[in-house]
Amino acid sequence: MPRLTAAALPSLSAAVARPGYDRAAVVPGIVHVGVGGFHRSHQAVYYDDLLGAGGDPAWGVCGVGLLPGDASMRDVLAEQDNLYTLLVTHPDGFVDARVVGSLVEYLFAPDDPDAVVERMAAATTRIVSLTITEGGYNVSAVTGAFDPAHPGVQHDLQPGVPPRTAFGLVTEALRRRRELGLGPFTVVSCDNVPGNGDVARTSFTAFAALRDPDLGAWVGEHVPFPNSMVDRITPGTTDVHRTALRHRFGVTDGWPVVCEPFTQWVLEDRFAAGRPALEDVGVQLVDDVAPYELMKLRLLNASHQVLGYLGVLAGYTYVHDACQDPLFRRFLLGYLEREGAPTLPPVPGIDLARYEADLVGRFANPNVRDTLARLCAESSDRIPTFLLPVVRDNLAAGGEVRLSAAAVAGWARYAEGVDEDGTPIEVVDSRAAALRVRAAGQRADPLAFLRDRELFGDLVDDPRFTGPYTEALQALHTSGARVMLEQLLRPGTSDPGHGVPDA
Repeated sequence: MPRLTAAALPSLSAAVARPGYDRAAVVPGIVHVGVGGFHRSHQAVYYDDLLGAGGDPAWGVCGVGLLPGDASMRDVLAEQDNLYTLLVTHPDGFVDARVVGSLVEYLFAPDDPDAVVERMAAATTRIVSLTITEGGYNVSAVTGAFDPAHPGVQHDLQPGVPPRTAFGLVTEALRRRRELGLGPFTVVSCDNVPGNGDVARTSFTAFAALRDPDLGAWVGEHVPFPNSMVDRITPGTTDVHRTALRHRFGVTDGWPVVCEPFTQWVLEDRFAAGRPALEDVGVQLVDDVAPYELMKLRLLNASHQVLGYLGVLAGYTYVHDACQDPLFRRFLLGYLEREGAPTLPPVPGIDLARYEADLVGRFANPNVRDTLARLCAESSDRIPTFLLPVVRDNLAAGGEVRLSAAAVAGWARYAEGVDEDGTPIEVVDSRAAALRVRAAGQRADPLAFLRDRELFGDLVDDPRFTGPYTEALQALHTSGARVMLEQLLRPGTSDPGHGVPDA
C-alpha cells in the first residue's frame, strides 16, 4: 500500500476526497507557526476549501515548527509532499476522509531560522498565524504582563543571534519588511486565549520594544493583531487512527488528523495586506469577537477542565465515556447552566441553551475517542485561562462557585499523580514538579495547592471559594470522585445541579 504523496493521489479510493486544484500554482501567502493537529483540522481545512472552490492560489500555507519535537512533523510531511489525510468522525460511526493540500511548504526553524524569517519577510506573505498554545505568549496569567526573563526571550534579544522563539522570528521578519518598505503582515492568533489578538499584540510589541524601541512603536502602530475564536475537537493522532485509515480507505499516512464534524471560526476583519475570502467558506468575519470567544472559553474549554480531572480519578480514559455517565453529565450541565453561562454577555445569533446541549452531544461522540489525558495536559495554562475567570466573575456577582471549586479540587487531587486505584497518573504540565510538591502537602494543609498565587491570585483568601474547595478535596481523599459528586449534587444541599436532567 503506497504512502500518501502527490503522485499517489490519482490512485486513491473514490471514497477519499482530494484536492481538485493545481497545488503547483499555490503560493504561501500565510505562514503558520505551530502546525499541530488542530491547525491541520481547522485553519488549513478552511484554506483548502477556499482553494477547492476556485479561490485565489496566493493563499497557500507555509507551516513552521519551532520545537525539537516538530522534527517528526517535518520528516512526515517531507515524505508526503506536505499532504495529509483528515478523518471526520460522526456520532453514528460514519467517517469522511479527505486529503488536505493547502499546506504547500514546511520549515523547521531549528534547521534554518533565517529561512523562516525570509519566508515571513517575503512580499508574498501577508498573514502570519499562530497556534503556539495558551502558554506560548509568555504572559503572566495574573498580571497579563510579558515576561522578558524567559530564557528563549533572553537568547533572542542578543544582537546577531539566530532567533529561536516565535517572538524573535516574527520581529526580525517585521524589521526586514520595514527596512524594505514592504509594510507589515497581519499576525493572527488562533489559540484559546481570551483576547488572543490583544495578548499577541502585548507579547510581540513588548519583545520588539525590548529589541529596538522604535521598532516596537512601529509594530504597535502598524501591525494588526485581530482577535479570533476557533473551535473543533481534535484528539491526538494514534497508531489506531493510522491503522484504521489504511484498512478502511487504503491510505498510508504517517500523520493523519482526526476530528469531529463541528467547526467554527470567528475572526475580526482587520488586516494590513488583504486576506483570503474566508467568508465564502463559512468563517464569520465580525467587528467584535469577544462575545463568541468568551462563550467558547467559558463553556467548551472550561467544561473540558470540569470533566477531565474528576473523570480520570474515577477511572475513565475517554471523554465520551465520562460524558455518557449520568452523574458526570449532570455535573457538567450544572456547571454550564448555573456557573458558566451566567458570566456571559449576549452572544449575537447564538442560543446558549442549544449551544450547551450541543456541547454535551459533541463530548459524548464515541467515535472521536478524545482522551481525558489530553484535556488535562498543561493545566497550569488552561485552568487560569478558562475556569478561574468564571470563578472570579461569579464571586464578584454573588453567584455560585461550588461546581467550579470541585473541578479545581479535582485538579489538585489529580496533581498528586495517582488515581483512586493507585495507578500512576502522568501529569503533563510545564509546572508539573511544583504542582506535585504543593499537592503532596495538601492532606496536611488543604489549601496548599491554592497557595500558588502565580496561578490562583487571591482566591486562597476568599472563604466563599475555599469552603467548597476544601469540602470537595476532603471528599475526594476520603470517598473518591463519584461519592463527592453525588454529595455535591444531592438535592437540599445548595445543589447547583438540582433539576438538571440526566440526558
